[in-house]
Amino acid sequence: MQYQEFIDHIYQRYSGNVKLELDRMEGLLNDMNSPQQALSGFHVAGTNGKGSICAALEALALAHGFKTGLNTSPHLIDYTERFRLNGKQADIQSILEVFHEFEPLFNKWEASFFEITTAIAFILFARKKLDISIIEVGLGGRLDATNLFVPDVAAISTIGLDHTKTLGNNLNIIASEKAGIIKAHVPLVLGDIEDAPLHVIEEKACAKAAPVYRYGKEWKVEMVSDDTIGICFDYSFRGYIIPRIKSNLMGEHQAANLGLALTAYILYCEQHKHRVDLQKVYSAMQNINWAGRMQVLSHQPDIIVDGAHNVHGVKALMNTLNKVYPQRKIRFVVSILADKDYAQMISLFSSQAECFYVAQNKSDRAATTDDQIQQISHYGIPARAYDSVAQAYCAAVKDAGTDGIVVGGGSLFTVGEILKAHLADA
Repeated sequence: MQYQEFIDHIYQRYSGNVKLELDRMEGLLNDMNSPQQALSGFHVAGTNGKGSICAALEALALAHGFKTGLNTSPHLIDYTERFRLNGKQADIQSILEVFHEFEPLFNKWEASFFEITTAIAFILFARKKLDISIIEVGLGGRLDATNLFVPDVAAISTIGLDHTKTLGNNLNIIASEKAGIIKAHVPLVLGDIEDAPLHVIEEKACAKAAPVYRYGKEWKVEMVSDDTIGICFDYSFRGYIIPRIKSNLMGEHQAANLGLALTAYILYCEQHKHRVDLQKVYSAMQNINWAGRMQVLSHQPDIIVDGAHNVHGVKALMNTLNKVYPQRKIRFVVSILADKDYAQMISLFSSQAECFYVAQNKSDRAATTDDQIQQISHYGIPARAYDSVAQAYCAAVKDAGTDGIVVGGGSLFTVGEILKAHLADA
């Protein structure tokens, strides 16, 4: 079985097995001899920003000489992106070997696609005897397949309205679901979270006697600059006063994400009596490997892709674009999923849009091109329809000339298709 055959098989055979509960995953892992129990490191939840936090944690750990495993979702182009070993994607043969070894158990427990992917990550990481594993929550937290992992430090980035049919339709309910990753006595680092959901999380942490480290209280960041090269910010936590940290990631919201990652990393090092080397911190923050999140693909024209896939994420994106490109109009390449609030997302994009280039991405949850254009029509902004995201992207770049700005997003599926088209055109 080769890559495409495996991908077709795993999607077709297991994608319909989704069931939000942990009994099945617990039974599966028990039969696999509980590989997650051999792991230590970080567990990261949140509506937005958790992937950037995970990538920053990986960069910090690698810079300090640790062997790392990083498990994230979804992938943008290649399934192997979900598994990084020491900063590099796992090879497909290693993944296939694990899958074939445990396929009878996957079938026995009627495991879902995500449960299988999580189990493969746990096995790969355990067998590599890694120093640090960094595990990103897939959906919610309390009933997520990753939640059988007990970390040294847990983190929750932000709380916003997303996956409301599954997680609930208000911030407090969503906060309660994400707070399900809190483990007894395990330190919890929190990002920029509104007061009401923050209170929900703090109550659950108190019940578990988990120490809490909050953005703007126990740890702080202050922006210095933000442009297409990246951000610069000051950071403080306890005795750590670190000025002018530069990162290759764009966006003021990323300063909060990176500050959270650094706080979590410091707590981990304190637990294990490792030294935090400030020069290695500076180096790590400038070399974070995280595609598709405020990623600048080129200049002349400026081309940026961002995985903002909900209202909370688009607000952060537009805040950055307004600061980096004040008074400039932008060509947006968009394809949004039908189960998102795409009407509100399009409204936010429209505040700075010169033109929309619209397609339906390859997700079976994608909103139709016609439905998206219908929403755009309320704002009197030109919108052009294309048969694919790749065609829309190519048209936008051509129309932008050398001095324009092209921003692609609305979904991580859209970002993946743009990245693939960009690489093919390079």
